[in-house]
Amino acid sequence: MSLDVNGNSIETTAEGYLANVNDWSEEVAVVLAKKDNIELTQKHWDLLKYLRDEHINNGGNEPNERAILKAMGDIWGSKPSSKDTYDLFPGAPSKQGRKIAGLPKSNRKGGY
Repeated sequence: MSLDVNGNSIETTAEGYLANVNDWSEEVAVVLAKKDNIELTQKHWDLLKYLRDEHINNGGNEPNERAILKAMGDIWGSKPSSKDTYDLFPGAPSKQGRKIAGLPKSNRKGGY
């Protein structure tokens, strides 16, 4: 499968994850989010950038829901609830968020 982004063909897996993490850009994220009926806000971008940073700069780390909530609380200056992050990514912040962030499918089990 592939995505068309600004005239470029970006390869994806059968499940819609990018085949190459380095093909990701904000434009790619917008296309991936639209496929899931998500309009990206600043809070979405905060979470996406956090997930990418953890994966790329922290040895492929796959933060769980608890770690995501703590990190977003630090970034947003308030303590978000699990509902807040699921409102952003109904398919699970640690799973759907990774997909839109251009990261490989999570191998982790469970949420917390």
